[in-house]
Amino acid sequence: MKVTLNVVSSLAVFLGTLSFVFLVVAIGTDFWYIIDASKQEKWGNHTASLSSHSGLWRTCRIENSCFPLVNPFQYEWANITSSHRQLLNMHSTFVILLPLSLILMIFGGLSGFISLLAQAHFFLLVTGLLFLLGALLTLAGVSVYIAYSAAAFREAIFLLGRRKLPEGLSIQFGWSLALAWLSFTTEVLTSLAFLLAARMVGLKQRRDLSI
Repeated sequence: MKVTLNVVSSLAVFLGTLSFVFLVVAIGTDFWYIIDASKQEKWGNHTASLSSHSGLWRTCRIENSCFPLVNPFQYEWANITSSHRQLLNMHSTFVILLPLSLILMIFGGLSGFISLLAQAHFFLLVTGLLFLLGALLTLAGVSVYIAYSAAAFREAIFLLGRRKLPEGLSIQFGWSLALAWLSFTTEVLTSLAFLLAARMVGLKQRRDLSI
């Protein structure tokens, strides 16, 4: 089957929309990091739930009571440990990178819409590069978040005076993080689709000039 410019354009629009929706939902939900203490609660007969799930901005208990995470931009930096300072730096990094990726996708979407209508080679190329840059920012933001989670876990274990995870406690990444990975993947595919469209338009323009 011959791949036409219309097919590539439709694919680019579809993948771009998916990547934007995935990242918006990922950033706006609180299931990046999940602590399941149901077994520990059952063994210890706790009246309050110890289980929680966290997002980029807040942590929520199972009974739906949420509280915001420490704002890294308004925190008093005096008299804090180096490990705490590192956590705040990583937190401020991923809460900047991921929304910035969304902003690039918005500009990429606008540029892509205009370039597809006008079949403008240069703007199709720019759109592909914008989505590629957005994908790199998403990858960087997710990677920093994973490193932040690992560092926070080590800090919590150190403060508790333990060397391993308490029995009956399960910690895992949630579906919000999975959506961020899906967004990264579809951003890369969107970038490739726009770059392919730019190549097809460029070849078509050169054929028209040679006639």
